[in-house]
Amino acid sequence: MSGFRALAGLIITWLALVGLFAVWRGPDFASRDNFETIARQVAIVGFGAIGMTFIVVARMIDLSVGSLVALVTVVIAWCLSALKLDPVAAAGIGVGVGLLAGTFNGLLITQLRLSPFIATLGSLLIFRGIATGMAGEQKIDAPLTWLASLLARLPIEKKFMLVPVGVWLLIAAAVLASLVLQRTVFGRNVIAVGANPEAARLAGISPSRIRLAVFALGGFFAGTAGLMQFSRLTVGDPTVAEGLELDIIAATVIGGASLSGGRGTVYGSLLGALVIATIRSGCTQVGLPNWVQKIVTGGIILAALALDRLRETHDDA
Repeated sequence: MSGFRALAGLIITWLALVGLFAVWRGPDFASRDNFETIARQVAIVGFGAIGMTFIVVARMIDLSVGSLVALVTVVIAWCLSALKLDPVAAAGIGVGVGLLAGTFNGLLITQLRLSPFIATLGSLLIFRGIATGMAGEQKIDAPLTWLASLLARLPIEKKFMLVPVGVWLLIAAAVLASLVLQRTVFGRNVIAVGANPEAARLAGISPSRIRLAVFALGGFFAGTAGLMQFSRLTVGDPTVAEGLELDIIAATVIGGASLSGGRGTVYGSLLGALVIATIRSGCTQVGLPNWVQKIVTGGIILAALALDRLRETHDDA
């Protein structure tokens, strides 16, 4: 019941934000076209937040997501332009790179015993450097394919879909990931390791295997986020998604995941991403300068961390 109340609270918060910006900006903010735009923005953060939910619930953190998203856009563009691969193959390779990169992070943590913060801070620089070198320190132009339609604005004849295919893929992935986290042995093991690693070990669960698995899963979803980013840009850009990891972590924490592990929901993380995207869209439309938006974003992150601390204090009491 508490989880339901938390989700209901997030929905009420989002509706309040929509009402606030609709009054401030005008009724156009609550229009169908603007909701479609916000949904397209949510897709990139949302895919990353699904993977981050598993990582945070397991009492880990991943700072390399933004750099990995940039690397995946470069890999997909390079496969399309240099190798002339089919779009399906290029997308598959891009997402596969995400999976391998996440596994690499997991191995650093489980085999070398590095802290998640230090390990993923290092891989943040490694992934960004590989992307920059692979792209020759510039963008890689790719031929236009159907991949661009994943997050493109819907043409008039397809308005019946409500949102682009990429958003529907996000919803489907969220439903599946939520079922895995809440209804499977693997999901229960992730929660157990995050809540108390030693107790989980004594119960026959291998914390190292769970941590490796959640980082691999996080890499897969980061790779999918990179595919969505490529769909929006239609180029490989090694400079894109700087700071995206902060949005993803903030969305996860706003959604109810605890940085102390053992608690979090996929649906909550998506609602957190929706809240952040709505605030960003509203700030842009009312004409707030970029520096003000950065302050607002930083405030959101601090508020999310403070909320997480308050939850811990309440639980301890």
